[in-house]
Amino acid sequence: MTGFFDQQIAQALGAGSSPGVHAAEQGCAELPSCFRVSELAAAATTAAAREMAALLGANRVDVDRRLASMWFDMTLRPKGWELPSAWDPIAGDYAAADGWIRLHTNAPHHRDAALSVLGSPPDRSTVSEAVASWGKDDLETAVVAAGGAAAAMHALADWAAHRQGKAVAAEPLIAFRETGAGASPVAMPGLRVLDLTRVLAGPVATRFLAGFGAEVLRIDPPWWDEPGVVPEVSLGKRRTGLNLKQAADRATFKELLKGADVLVHGYRPGALEALGYGAEARGRIAPGLIDVSLNAYGWTGPWSGRRGFDSLVQMSCGIADEGMRRTGATRPVPLPVQALDHATGCLMAAAVLRALRQRNAEGRVLSAQLSLARTAALLIAAGPREMTGAPIEETPGDLAPEIEQTGWGPARRLRFPVCIDGQPPRWDLSAGPLRVDAPRWSVAQSAAV
Repeated sequence: MTGFFDQQIAQALGAGSSPGVHAAEQGCAELPSCFRVSELAAAATTAAAREMAALLGANRVDVDRRLASMWFDMTLRPKGWELPSAWDPIAGDYAAADGWIRLHTNAPHHRDAALSVLGSPPDRSTVSEAVASWGKDDLETAVVAAGGAAAAMHALADWAAHRQGKAVAAEPLIAFRETGAGASPVAMPGLRVLDLTRVLAGPVATRFLAGFGAEVLRIDPPWWDEPGVVPEVSLGKRRTGLNLKQAADRATFKELLKGADVLVHGYRPGALEALGYGAEARGRIAPGLIDVSLNAYGWTGPWSGRRGFDSLVQMSCGIADEGMRRTGATRPVPLPVQALDHATGCLMAAAVLRALRQRNAEGRVLSAQLSLARTAALLIAAGPREMTGAPIEETPGDLAPEIEQTGWGPARRLRFPVCIDGQPPRWDLSAGPLRVDAPRWSVAQSAAV
């Protein structure tokens, strides 16, 4: 497989990436877009699968392009119950006085921030009227300053000339750095992964790791919930709750971190530092820790600390504008799936596994940083084109045969697009609500390889 995305991802993972592993792609799909979404889905999924195969000593990876495209969307099919909406009623695109802006209001504090700036009740029509009196950039600035999440729509060329767009373009797709040495090897299964991520790339990464034997312990604060996506991304994970501002919970977290092989987190730059868990502190607590983190808008530039989500980054970097222009639509046209989230999640999993193999081979400890905006730059670099593709028609054969007994009721799930030496992943834990498990590791420390 020598496509543009495969080459770029292999270069990002570095020399020695998945040696001796043969990858074969099967199936056909092209999601409707002016960007190469299905090609990115297959390439990112393959990268994670190849790294897992190399770690496990497997020889062959099979990736179904059609199923990979489908796994970039929702995969759970409830039986006798319904998934809640993934979107707050106020979230969405609005016409400002001079263009379009997207408000992301799924988190209550983000919704409150946007409504406070607009002086509006939580009514969509009233919000629309209020937005129409603002310039898009002025409103974006005001909402972000109030602690909310919003993105004005830019064209591709505008983002390329933007200070943040230039900063992101200069960053590596996966920024590896050496953070330690002399660490003992660890094995899969039984790898301990501490998951401090939410919506959506980080949970995708840890879901993949859980499917091939990692013990993933997700930690959420008492006030957090994301009901529209928890059934999707809690598969295979134990889920606990801690308040890292309370002494007892901080002590518990420190012990969990000491016992972890990998930390995956998606806090904005400075957030963990403010809690007393900056990179140096984490290194003292857990010297051999593989630390993989992501943010929305990149790790350099004026927006490096900005709140963001896949749908907002698509607006900022020109993807939604390009879709609108090429379709002749009258409003933003985003990607057909949240491909930035899912692709970044696959690349995060690949980065964890690449670092783990490096640690096992040489004792060197690597950590990595990724961002949604840099993944967007990868997608854009492949070149926009005229709208191509069509929605994928799901068939009964696309579903795995097992009934998943989730915390909300029975469900079926799409078959996973990856087999390694002929074997699919296995998730021993069904999806379920947050904060239901004790804050402890359930298995002994992973054995040396």
